[in-house]
Amino acid sequence: MIPGGMDPKKMQALMKQMGIKSEEISARSVTIETDSGRMVVDNPQVTQITMQGQKSLQITGDIKFEEGATPEDIKMVVEQAGCSEEEAKAALEKTNGDIAEAILSLTEGKE
Repeated sequence: MIPGGMDPKKMQALMKQMGIKSEEISARSVTIETDSGRMVVDNPQVTQITMQGQKSLQITGDIKFEEGATPEDIKMVVEQAGCSEEEAKAALEKTNGDIAEAILSLTEGKE
């Protein structure tokens, strides 16, 4: 945290003295895949911080959580596997959102 009332330029100088480098990264969207879905950050402000050779990211923005499959994923599986939306959604949940694996699981043995 920035100490109360500290000038941003002074803060940058102090960080530089401590060997901390920060750099803004231009990004349109940030997606973090989890076991239960996706965290999507729209309109992100991404800062890469390098300290003692270690890099970390600070991300702020409009965060939403998408559980399981997105409507686009479901539509793709339906089209490729020739199945119902319910079957596609179940296959995507079973494969943790892996579209290719979901399609394969639904089409194996249909040929």
